[in-house]
Amino acid sequence: MTQQMTRHQQFQLLMLFTVLTLMVLMSSTAHAGTGGEYFDDVWATIKDWTEGTLGRIIAGAMILVGIIGGVARQSLMAFAMGISGGMGLSYSPQIIEGIMSATLSSAAAVTSSTHQISNGLGI
Repeated sequence: MTQQMTRHQQFQLLMLFTVLTLMVLMSSTAHAGTGGEYFDDVWATIKDWTEGTLGRIIAGAMILVGIIGGVARQSLMAFAMGISGGMGLSYSPQIIEGIMSATLSSAAAVTSSTHQISNGLGI
C-alpha cells in the first residue's frame, strides 16, 4: 500500500513540476507600473472638480456644517472635523500625486543629509 501511495505522490510531483515548467516557459514579461494612460482623463476630471468651484463649494459646505455642528453640540470637535474635512478635500489631489508619483523633487538634499547623519563625518 505504501508503494502505491509513493508512486501516486511521485506522479503528482511530476505533474506539479511539469505545470510549473510550462508556466515559466509560457509566461510573458511583466512591466509593473507602466501604462495607465487610460485613466488620465478620469483623474484630470476628478482633480478639476476638487480643485475647482465644485471642490470649493463642497469644502465650504463641510466647514459650514462643522461650524453649525460645533455650535449645536457646544463642542469644538465637530468644528474641527468640518475644517479638517474641507482641508482634506482641498489638498487631496496634491497629496495623492505626491504619494503616487515616482519622482522626488528634494531627493538630492535628503540623500546628502542622510549621508551626513549616517556616518557623522559628512563623507
